[in-house]
Amino acid sequence: MPLVNFMASTKELNPVIPTLGGEKAFAYLAKAKEVAARKKIKVISFGVGQPDIPTFDVIIEEAKKALDEKFTGYTETAGIKELRIAIADYLSQRYGADVDPEEIVVTTGAKTAIFIAMVAYLRPGDEVLIFDPSYPAYPQIAKLMGAKPVYVGLKFDPAKGFYIDMNDVERVVSSKTRMIVINNPHNPTGAIFDKATLEKLIDLARKYNAILLVDEIYDNFVYEEGAFVSILQLLPREWRDLVLYVNGFSKTFSMTGWRLGYLVVRKDVVDAIKRLAVNVYSCPPSIAQRAGIAALRSEESWKCVKEMIELFKKRRDLMYEELRKVPGFEVWRSAGAFYMFPRVEGALKKVGMDVESFAMWLLEEWGVVVLPGTAFSETELGKYFMRFSFATSERDIVEGIERIRKAIEGSR
Repeated sequence: MPLVNFMASTKELNPVIPTLGGEKAFAYLAKAKEVAARKKIKVISFGVGQPDIPTFDVIIEEAKKALDEKFTGYTETAGIKELRIAIADYLSQRYGADVDPEEIVVTTGAKTAIFIAMVAYLRPGDEVLIFDPSYPAYPQIAKLMGAKPVYVGLKFDPAKGFYIDMNDVERVVSSKTRMIVINNPHNPTGAIFDKATLEKLIDLARKYNAILLVDEIYDNFVYEEGAFVSILQLLPREWRDLVLYVNGFSKTFSMTGWRLGYLVVRKDVVDAIKRLAVNVYSCPPSIAQRAGIAALRSEESWKCVKEMIELFKKRRDLMYEELRKVPGFEVWRSAGAFYMFPRVEGALKKVGMDVESFAMWLLEEWGVVVLPGTAFSETELGKYFMRFSFATSERDIVEGIERIRKAIEGSR
């Protein structure tokens, strides 16, 4: 009698997995390539969540050197010591934080750092406060661990942007709250949460014995001086009692494909984190780690970062002015990251579509990729917004938004 491999059946999957959402940006980018090939048109993408600037030469040269030296084997699970020292120096010098290299675990991208942190601390039945809209990974990983995402909708005012109303937070925080996720600067809205708000969230975490999972992957994409305050500046030593800190190399150094991030945790839990990490990915890529040292240590690298931020500020200002011309769009000039998240409810009423149909119509008929707000929200809020990335050329910003304006106005 032949054996039947029941475990290969989808019926035997963990029942949580089919309920998880994906990161829709990747689906739209794949669709954009298909549309461009099928229709033989130039598709303009505002969907990409990565800088369009190639990785800086000084970083690439160090990676080549690592290859020439045959530095291609496994490393320590937590990352090579030289890189952990460079990360600790960066955080300590920039934010006045008392971070030790032994408190750093280097990961395969910041998303893996988020995953490891949540897997390590969340238990079935825990609640995780997430500011909505959000980066999609936060609620999905929480659900995978049997925890419940509890959404706190950001308030939106076209004049002042997106902000946290602490009254909304206090209505839902409880003894079940295990974790509060803070992504600052914020994806997808481009908001930067101010010092007073962060201090109130710190106080709440202390009151309810909750963990702050703080993701500052966009900490260098800040367009107004003094607008951003790191959680590490507010808790230079006390962070150990409250914070799991996530950051990485993907955005600041345009290294998305290198898969290099890091998690900062108190020293007495590092061994447990490493035990989890080694069972997930063994160690970070050896060559990427050497490149990461050059990214952090090289003056040339930081010169390139500064030039990129200045370029992105010009693009932000241009996108803001162009989006204001689009009928039915309410636009706020974002303060950080490289996204704008306009409210498009008026435009949706004009074209008679929901936001997902509108996004697909713009791609299929007008060759423009914009992500619907529902890619970042499981609540009603996502139905009225769209995310635009300005990590693209000024020419494409003008042309792409002009296509959208014409689409809404019904002209070609």
